[in-house]
Amino acid sequence: MASVDFVTLEVADPTAAERFYSTVLNTDMQVRLQASEAPTTGFRGFTMSLVVSQPANADALIDAALDAGATSLKPAKKSLWGYGGAVQAPDGTIWTVASSSKKDTGPATRQIDEFVLQLGVADVAESKRFYVDRGLAVTKSYGGKYVEFAAPSSPIKLSLNKRRALAKVAGVAPEGTGSHRLVIGSDTGPFTDPDGFVWAAST
Repeated sequence: MASVDFVTLEVADPTAAERFYSTVLNTDMQVRLQASEAPTTGFRGFTMSLVVSQPANADALIDAALDAGATSLKPAKKSLWGYGGAVQAPDGTIWTVASSSKKDTGPATRQIDEFVLQLGVADVAESKRFYVDRGLAVTKSYGGKYVEFAAPSSPIKLSLNKRRALAKVAGVAPEGTGSHRLVIGSDTGPFTDPDGFVWAAST
């Protein structure tokens, strides 16, 4: 079964980005950094999402990101589905932090339960077919609105959303041009998908 093994964020200053992520996330996650000056404007079409067990953990991660230089896009708050917010890292990457729980059950930590790469696509059904043809297995699918792929051995889960809907979740306008500044490492690559996301071979 195909899976996402890592993501590479293309950043203008890898040293500064490494300092930011090591300070905020405090974990050896499967996110790599490489230098790039590729032109990009507005929403890059994806978010990196951190799933945590309780609101206090979401607040701890968001506060750490803001203290390290991130910009608040959507202050954390309760919603119908749980609790969460969104920030933009100094390198431009948008991170959402969310918990399905609305109540704290213990002391706050920065423990991350799941990393999710959310891609904003033009046609969810078309992109779903594209990825299924390349060996990814669907675990959740809500018509043409949302798809989640299985990741039994992957450190990063992949999901698809409509671009406009994902931008709304992130608290930004959906318009954007140029490079996504993202490379997805997988045993199913290399290729470029219908929305221009670049996949590389993980080996």
